[in-house]
Amino acid sequence: MYVERQIPLRFGHASRAAQTHVNLSAVRQDGRCLWVAGDETATVERLTARTDEHGRLTGYDDERTFFLADLIPLPAGREEEADIEGLCRDGAWLWAIGSHSLKRKRIKPHHNDAKSRRRLASVVREDNRFVLARLPLVTGPDGLPEPVARDGDRAAAVLGLHKDSLADLLADDPHLAPFLAIPSKDNGLDIEGVATRGDRLYIGLRGPVLRGWAVLVEIRPGTDPDDPHRLRALRFADGARYRTHFLDLRGLGIRDLCPHGDDLLVLAGPSMGLSGPVRLLRWRGACGTPAPEADAPGIVHADDLETVGDLPHGDGEDHAEGVAVLDTGLTGGREKLLVVYDSPAAARLAADEAVLADIVTLPQ
Repeated sequence: MYVERQIPLRFGHASRAAQTHVNLSAVRQDGRCLWVAGDETATVERLTARTDEHGRLTGYDDERTFFLADLIPLPAGREEEADIEGLCRDGAWLWAIGSHSLKRKRIKPHHNDAKSRRRLASVVREDNRFVLARLPLVTGPDGLPEPVARDGDRAAAVLGLHKDSLADLLADDPHLAPFLAIPSKDNGLDIEGVATRGDRLYIGLRGPVLRGWAVLVEIRPGTDPDDPHRLRALRFADGARYRTHFLDLRGLGIRDLCPHGDDLLVLAGPSMGLSGPVRLLRWRGACGTPAPEADAPGIVHADDLETVGDLPHGDGEDHAEGVAVLDTGLTGGREKLLVVYDSPAAARLAADEAVLADIVTLPQ
């Protein structure tokens, strides 16, 4: 794929202080707006497109921050990070999902050997990471979409407050259950993408990768009839509350998912804490209207996936974490992708405190 140019994403002072701009983990385009999230906070950010006199996209700014705790209850409160790793819009709803991962404490350069050993033995669970949120969107006073706690009979709702998170659903899964107690950077459970498919959500896992096969989990989230602020996993026709699909990404995990018409774009990259390669693939027909009985859990071979192209990556930096198909009205009528990066290289940090994202030509 060809990186055509770079554009700045400008964040406010509070987000820069929280390091959101250098920890971008999710992105979704929404008309003139861009929804983004960082993995060190419990917020969702909305940026607005800026264009030149010809209507050509030049960047995003005018950030507005929405705190999840103002919209849904969070199990660990307002301050603990939610590690949001996936965003998607479905009609008048915005979905946000945490990583659902454990983390092993990191060794820092100033730690002595004894402390380093103790930290490597310490595994931490942060409960805010184990939520899936569905947020109603309304048109705000500025004419732009914004999430609210309630809009008439539509209420913000969450899965994961009552020992019913996606991780809890997988507790007896023959493939994934053994990895639930393993931290994400050790090839444990690690969600990093979400996409809508009719009444379903596709949830992409960075880990575990099973003998080279990446995992995608499919669920049917619906409102709990006894509590409008709570989601539950509805059953499929065969009685299952979730389905797993296995994708041969040749050893890579899923770093993001992005619908493109009836197709699903899969951003593939290393699991655990490794760098490169990073590849975009197309799963033809994956986002078509699902047939209730016919779309059983599947094995998706490498030959069933089209390689769109490779993306740039660094060594310990420039980790592509999110892709979004841009509105053709902002790109001169041609379909293009916006790619955002976690741990951006120094060259991506502009002098005006913006961070640079890539615009990539999307082959047909």
